[in-house]
Parts: sequence; C-alpha cells; structure tokens
Amino acid sequence: MTSICVDAFNLALPKGTGIATYTRNLLANTHALGMENHALYGPASLRTPNAIQNEMALVDLPTSSAKRGRFELWAATYASRWGTMAYSTPRTGAVVWPSTSAAEHIDHLWSAPHLFRTAIRSYRKYGTPTPVSFDTSDLPPPDIVQWTSALPLYSKKSVNIYTIHDLIPLKLPYVTADDKSSFLKLCQFIAKKADHIITVSESARSDIIQLLGVDEGRVTNTYQSIEAPTAPRKSHHEIGYILDDSFGLSPGEYYLYFGAIEPKKNVLRLIEAYIASRSERPLLIVGGRGWLDDDEEAFIRQIHRDGGSLAQRIRRYEYLPRSLLTDLIFGARATVFPSLYEGFGLPVLESMAMGTAVMTSQSGALREISGDAALGVNPYDVTSIAEGFQRLENDDDLVESLGSRGALRANSFSPERYQERLKALYSKLT
Repeated sequence: MTSICVDAFNLALPKGTGIATYTRNLLANTHALGMENHALYGPASLRTPNAIQNEMALVDLPTSSAKRGRFELWAATYASRWGTMAYSTPRTGAVVWPSTSAAEHIDHLWSAPHLFRTAIRSYRKYGTPTPVSFDTSDLPPPDIVQWTSALPLYSKKSVNIYTIHDLIPLKLPYVTADDKSSFLKLCQFIAKKADHIITVSESARSDIIQLLGVDEGRVTNTYQSIEAPTAPRKSHHEIGYILDDSFGLSPGEYYLYFGAIEPKKNVLRLIEAYIASRSERPLLIVGGRGWLDDDEEAFIRQIHRDGGSLAQRIRRYEYLPRSLLTDLIFGARATVFPSLYEGFGLPVLESMAMGTAVMTSQSGALREISGDAALGVNPYDVTSIAEGFQRLENDDDLVESLGSRGALRANSFSPERYQERLKALYSKLT
C-alpha cells in the first residue's frame, strides 16, 4: 500500500484557507483510493513524554501554547538549516479533533515542533530550505510527501511532490504584499528540488512552465474536487425560511460573492458594476479581510455611512458558518466572481455544483473551469461586469440555463475524476 504524507501547515489553521480545503479534499480522495494517509504537523510546543499532551498540541490554537524565548527560537531557526526530525504521534482517543481537520481520513500523525515557523524564518534569513527526517522507531517513513503549498521544506527519504496553486505574486505583483524576490527564489528551489509538481489548472501549469522554466513532463495538472453538496440537505421551503429569518431574503432574489477581500478578487470593480447596473436585488459579500484590502473596505464603509437604499442592498459579512453559506449559495440568483486571476476558482465550481448560476471572468483558469456554463465578463471592465449584472437581472431563462449547465459542467470535477488523475500520477512516481 502506497503511503502519502501531507503537510498540515494550512490544515491546522483555525479558520483555514483555500489550501486547507484543497488538503482536506486531497486526503479524502487518497483515502478513497486506499492509500495510507499521513499528516505532518508543526505544533507550537515541544514534544513531551505525555502522549495525550503531544496529541493536544497538534490541534491547539498556536496563541494558547507556550511561546519560546527569543534565544530558543533563534537557535531553532539557525539549526533548521541542517534539518529537523519528525516523530510519530499516536492518536490516543482522548482528544476530540475539529471537524475541519480531516482526521477521519488520516491514518498516522507526525509532528516536528515549530516546523513551519522555523523553516520559513530560516529560509528568509539564510536562504536555506529545511530537510525533514522521519523517525523510524515506530513507523517507516511515508513513500510520498506532498507539500500542499510552496514551503521551504523537503523530505530526505521520500518522493517530494509540491503543489503550486498559482504564481500570482509573479503574474500580478501589484495585488499581493509578498516579498516577490523571496517568493521567486522559493519557487525556483521547488522547481529544482521537486520530484514532481502538481497544479490545479492548465492555466497555472502553463505559468509554471513559462515562469519557472520547469520541463513539461515534471508538472501535472490534477484539477481539484470539491466538498460542496450537489443537492440541498434541506428542502427549498426550509432554505427559504432560513434565508428569511437570518437575512430577510427570498430565494433567487439576491447576488452572492464569497471569498477573500483582496485586490485580485476584484471586489471593488464588482461593487462599482453592481451600482452601475441599478439592480434592486441585494448583493451579499461574504469573506474575511485579505491582502491590501484597504480600498475595498473603505468603499464599503463609505456606502454604509452614506446610508439610503444602496447601504441596505450591499451587505458585508466577514464570516458565516459553512452550513449557512451553503444555504446562501443554494438560494442565490447567481454567484458573482469576476476575479482577476485564480489558480482554480473553488467558489465558481462549488456554485455550479449546487446548480447556482455563475458570472465570472472570461479568461484564465476561471474560463477553463466554467467552460460555457457561466456568464463570462471582462474583469478589468466595470461596464462589462455591469452588463453581466443586467443580463442576470432581466433574463430568468438565462439564470435557469446557467444553473443547469453549471451542474453538468461540475461533473467533470467529481471525486471520481479527481481520483483517476491522482492514481495515474502517483503510480508513475512510486
């Protein structure tokens, strides 16, 4: 049985990210393939003789754990250049894991204290990636280690696969606050060190080959699968009641954007276009604050300060429970997602899978994922986005058709298709 270990860098975050969603899906699908799943954590506390305490550290909030002293952290950062050891951490049965941890799909746990923090700090300071060894006292090392994002780490005795979701800091340097030089150097390390690189769209694959000079045979696009339900778990009447009670809304009578609030997501133009369209249906914006979001946040605050009907129609929610967000997606007239650039575009696929009409960008990965099942707009042109709103506003047949076509299109990204792509790749590498 092939064993695969994924890093839990994003998986362990309290609110998670799109990469955490990717990691959960990856674990669920490798589990379905019959692979032995491992996960590597970097807890914010040192290993102890107490097995329960060691397991607790893997799911504890980083801020609640004891912090290292300045000298100890410096020493660990300096030492990580020569490597770190990961130890098997048994599950005791005494600790209740969060539902976002994908614990049901993980067979074995590994931990290396402060792994990700010290590796990132060491790479920034010394430019040296951190090698990881797996202590074999209790378990053999995993056959494959799949790093689910660009990390300055590698396993000394396993096949190293890196997932590069996109090269946004290099393609659109003005929309992120990353240190572009450091990011490029890290990607160049991965391009040289990786036994193979995985990405999630042909668009992203093309960027990796072009910008990093990676041979085509070393980069595979596996796309992604999704967690979204393909049918409501509640009746349409129940969803209607929830929308009315929670938001004062009716199904099919609002537009929905969900995702981070940051420049590449294009929320500022989205709001401008919504205002220009003169739609009377509310626009709901659901998402936490991201990179360089001052302009978007200031614009939304100004709208609400001015008051009037526009302030009532444009609604901002920084966070909603997943179950409530799912109800909102099912009930939306359309999901509107004219992002400037995406490696994949999970909100588009999730909405299509739920039978909700989608308006999105007509280029790049978003066009690749949505095909002809979404209403395409030019994300750089407010007029184009506004015209998209007007078409959705006035054409019920179009909205219904987009919902039906989207549900069919989403079948191309089913778990079964994803598993086929993963199986084909892993069989070549082991």
